[in-house]
Amino acid sequence: MSQTKQPLITFTVPCYNSAEYLDACVESLIPAGEDVEIILVNDGSTKDNTSEKIHAWENRLPGIVKAIDQPNKGHGGAVNTGLANATGLYFKVVDSDDWLDADALPRLMACLRLQANRPEPTDMVVANYIYDKVHEGTKTVIDYKSVFPVDREFTWDEVGHFRQGQFILMHAVVYRTGLLRECGIQLPEHTFYVDNIFVYVPMASVQTIHYLNIDLYHYFIGREDQSVNESVMMGRIDQQLRITRVMIDSVKLPNASLHPRLQAYLVKYLAMMMCICSIFLRMIGDRESEQKRKDIWNYLLMRNRQLYGLVRRELVCIGVNLPGPVGRKIGIGGYHLAQKIFKFN
Repeated sequence: MSQTKQPLITFTVPCYNSAEYLDACVESLIPAGEDVEIILVNDGSTKDNTSEKIHAWENRLPGIVKAIDQPNKGHGGAVNTGLANATGLYFKVVDSDDWLDADALPRLMACLRLQANRPEPTDMVVANYIYDKVHEGTKTVIDYKSVFPVDREFTWDEVGHFRQGQFILMHAVVYRTGLLRECGIQLPEHTFYVDNIFVYVPMASVQTIHYLNIDLYHYFIGREDQSVNESVMMGRIDQQLRITRVMIDSVKLPNASLHPRLQAYLVKYLAMMMCICSIFLRMIGDRESEQKRKDIWNYLLMRNRQLYGLVRRELVCIGVNLPGPVGRKIGIGGYHLAQKIFKFN
């Protein structure tokens, strides 16, 4: 890379036994040009030649690609490593089985070049993402044009109403690297679903936003071992509960220092997490799972009674927390409704 100036963005790609699809992911980042840094983190892969591949990319694109091998720490540990080594003005996580759109990426880079020339670059850039169900041949675009002004910076004063399911997930967000470091984000290791913490905790510090109405991030969905697969989510419910507890403890709500619209969004996001925990525990259906469901709600109540009330009001229409056998039946019946609303798999 001929440049000596700061890269516009650091793309971090966590890699775990990713050799089969890693090349396609990295190739999708190359159209961004030379104003980028691509950090490939091999998170202790053992079943394939992921390590060889990331070093091959480093040799092919010296000064742009940085290859890092580390003992297995999980998705969160790989993101932490990427952030610790990032030098870009902005930071984005791209999972190794996902990819960025070749037509949309240049528009993101043009936006970031403008930000780099401003005295105070915007805190967060948001773009659309696509649920790519490759095996079904279907695509679902999640956009924010009904919520955000397009192609300019704005504050929470101008943010509209988020529909259910219209969440700003990791796939959509590009954070200013300095903001991530200022808020002290550190993701739990050896735990799935940390992307929720990555989006939720820094969001409380976001003052300025720039929305690009472009379909940028292709989120591959449909592999049997994928973390959002229904049976996998039930098997990993303890990790979902752990992440939800971290979120409850990480951001103080209600909070008079936060803009009311930002605060309302954070409550809605936490309600989505509580909904997922409750429904999957009820789908498992044994006595231990029912106790875990009670425990997570009691945890929220004991930690923050006001927030407990706000979250309960958000979820009343789905009936995910009604008591007794009837409540369980209603809760499970609400699964498909919640799946449609929150789009969690």
